[in-house]
Amino acid sequence: MTQSALDQLKKMTTIVADTGDLKAIQQFRPLDATTNPSLITAAASLPENKALIESAYAQAKAEGYETDLLIERTIDILTVKLGAEILKIVEGRVSTEVDAALSYDTEATVEKAKELLALYKAYGVDQDRILIKIASTWEGIQAARQLEAEGIHCNLTLLFGLHQARACADAKVTLISPFVGRILDWYKKAENVDQYPIEKDPGVLSVKQIYHYYKQHNVKTEIMGASFRSVDQVLGLAGCDLLTVSPNLLADLAQDQRTVERQLCTDHAHAHQQHEYTEIAKAEFKAEVEKDLMAFQLLQGGIDGFIKAREQLSTLLRQSFGVDANIHA
Repeated sequence: MTQSALDQLKKMTTIVADTGDLKAIQQFRPLDATTNPSLITAAASLPENKALIESAYAQAKAEGYETDLLIERTIDILTVKLGAEILKIVEGRVSTEVDAALSYDTEATVEKAKELLALYKAYGVDQDRILIKIASTWEGIQAARQLEAEGIHCNLTLLFGLHQARACADAKVTLISPFVGRILDWYKKAENVDQYPIEKDPGVLSVKQIYHYYKQHNVKTEIMGASFRSVDQVLGLAGCDLLTVSPNLLADLAQDQRTVERQLCTDHAHAHQQHEYTEIAKAEFKAEVEKDLMAFQLLQGGIDGFIKAREQLSTLLRQSFGVDANIHA
């Protein structure tokens, strides 16, 4: 019997579910799962998660939080509760995101990460099963450096270029999530192109460049391609350390019968042009971000989008529980 593209892919790449939908995770049985504010907000709107939301709110209220702080604490608790439920299904890890509003504040990011881990510990979840997800700003990467030094594993997200990947390598982060689809979207709009052949897809090529750099220099940080727009993009990175894929594309891969060929491997990486390994300083990092319009716009746009998603969840919770806004405890 012919194996599906998904089954073939699982033999060369760790497949991660990019969703907070527990039913989808049960269906596809990935090793790991990732969440973000948009996915948490989507999950919160599902009827089957009503009990989780109510218990999160009740816990926050019992802890003595009120009004604005009550809602913020409820979101953190809900995020962790959903992560804990996911970990009952998957064998590996779950990525849980720090509030994107803290993306340019190193100390606040470290503090929030530890708050989330304390919640997980209270629910009996081992710290090694959690990846703290942080935006790949300079400040976020330095927060990850501090956390990793304390044995707290991090997933650096909203990553759009080699300069961010280099800084993450310097910080010895556990995992990075370079975005594929958002890079493609940006270039299609900027260059007024309807589509690219997969071998010229700018998102796929960006991840390949990072993969080659990491493997050439024996960087231990794992690479997890993210934000896919098509099955072809996913298969274009077959062999990458990990790929986090949405349920709809996982379903398409499960039905796809084509033969999957490995596109990335450590041995082949050494055959590509080598970039010298040098640590990237803050000034160079900031200059590279500003010089790369795509990376600059997508990083800030991604942060803004995650902040908006959290605000939408806040509004949903306020309406559900009749909490007034703008009255601080």
